[in-house]
Amino acid sequence: MTVVPSSLASPAAAPRPAFNTLPLAIGAFCLLWSFAFVAGKVGVTDCPPLILLAARFLLAGILIFGIAVLRGEGWSLSRRDVAIFAVLGVANNAMYLGLGYTGLQTVSAGLSGLIVSANPVFTAVLAAVFLGESLTWRKVMGLLLGIAGVAFIVWHRMSVGTDSLHGILFTLASLASIVAGTILFKVLAPKGNLWLGNGVQSLAGGLALLPFASALSDVSDIVPSWRLLAAFVYLVLCGSILAYVLWFHLLKVCGATAASAYHFLMPPLAILFAWLVLGEHVAARDLLGIVPVALGIYLVTRPAAGPAQHAS
Repeated sequence: MTVVPSSLASPAAAPRPAFNTLPLAIGAFCLLWSFAFVAGKVGVTDCPPLILLAARFLLAGILIFGIAVLRGEGWSLSRRDVAIFAVLGVANNAMYLGLGYTGLQTVSAGLSGLIVSANPVFTAVLAAVFLGESLTWRKVMGLLLGIAGVAFIVWHRMSVGTDSLHGILFTLASLASIVAGTILFKVLAPKGNLWLGNGVQSLAGGLALLPFASALSDVSDIVPSWRLLAAFVYLVLCGSILAYVLWFHLLKVCGATAASAYHFLMPPLAILFAWLVLGEHVAARDLLGIVPVALGIYLVTRPAAGPAQHAS
């Protein structure tokens, strides 16, 4: 038996440190999700929102199932899971974005992103009411800060005539839809493959919007342009597919509570992208309003310190 000197054995025995991809996944998700508000604003400028969304969801659903077939994934959804994901598709896709994109016609992308990104605050409060989750002083304080920040910016935008009340009401209804969809997800708790579930949600959302798009929209109102095509491709590939892949990865690696905390980065990012790409005006009062919203979301989603955390 040959004895290898320790000086030669140790370098081979020492494992190479693995590259931590989590920060990249977090950064990519935040950027993709925030920029979707800008892409949506561009899209509804040249295309009726319901037509845009119906096409987006149907194409995304087809692509998701096509990728699943190419990867050789077997069908792992029960009939109950399919029904649940279809209901969630109506709430989280058709209603949430249908109302939100209708509001985007008369509301800036920055304000839309700010309002919708406050969803973890309201979700946490409703979860305490309907799901029996604890309502701590941090969550109450976070709710009050979130409401105060959004109300401050909405009041300022309306006072200077930047955004319309009509569009703001649609955006608030959009916020209510995604909060309801999140609560439904927790209550119904589908157990199937989330990738396939996202495909069912997309198809269900597209099919639910199709009759409304046909009745309330006119194809002749579409203004073909390269920017519309770019926005549509982004919304399908990055908004409906890639962002959700990253989101499911973060849910798996970090857990729901920690992953939700990243939403407090969305308001400033959405307003930043709207300023850079669309030239939307950002007033000092808007920046002041972002602070309590971001802080409120952080307080609501920050996990409570456990015994293990104090041990160190």
